[in-house]
Amino acid sequence: MVKLKKYNQFFKLFVIIITVLTVVSCAKPQYQLTKIEGKRIPITKSEQETTEIEKYIRPYREHINADLSEILAYNPETLDKNNGKWQSPLGNLMADVSLKAGQKVFQLREKKSISICILNSGGIRSILPKGNVSSRTAFEIMPFENSLVVIALKGEQIQELVDYFIATKKSHPLAGLTFTIAKDASAKNILVQGQALDQNAIYYVATNDYLAGGGDNMNFFKKGIQKYDLDYKIRAILIDYFKEVDTIPVINDIRITEE
Repeated sequence: MVKLKKYNQFFKLFVIIITVLTVVSCAKPQYQLTKIEGKRIPITKSEQETTEIEKYIRPYREHINADLSEILAYNPETLDKNNGKWQSPLGNLMADVSLKAGQKVFQLREKKSISICILNSGGIRSILPKGNVSSRTAFEIMPFENSLVVIALKGEQIQELVDYFIATKKSHPLAGLTFTIAKDASAKNILVQGQALDQNAIYYVATNDYLAGGGDNMNFFKKGIQKYDLDYKIRAILIDYFKEVDTIPVINDIRITEE
């Protein structure tokens, strides 16, 4: 009986070991990614067209091209972001249009008013050429998927915004804010909507979602008290504006002056 009992114990242990080994051997192996490689595969004219694919996408391409090519307005003069040291007619247009469009949405939703709009010069990727203007024009100027947001900033952050503007020496699109650059590169006569800057006041500033996160080193936006996402793409704002007007205005009013 003693031998039989020991045998049973040994047999149970044997069964357990076999079961564990079976489970382990049947388990899916755990793979880990250790290396990623890529190479450029050029598409040249030597590549032959696939008839089935071309037949499938042709109606979609034709429909999109028709939409993009529809004439929406007329531009009497070529507008270039590089035409100006501190500001440009194209930058003025984009800032003004964004502020106006954002104002409608913001007042309706929040019952508040936007005072300033600042965008980044680097986000403008094309000129606005003289001639007919279409949706394609808007895609060329603003190819990114950036949306308009509003940040609540204190007056001291508006001061930082002005200092940033002077330091970067770029014609960033700007609306609602004017100032003079003194000979020592400091700012004076800072006006928000024609009123002197109040360091203790709260101002609502429209910008794009990239800059709102501190993009292009606009870190003053990170100090914002509150953020409002308007769910309105900058490109869509341009297209809507082109649909509203017959002729694009050339906006040359002075917003930044130097002593």
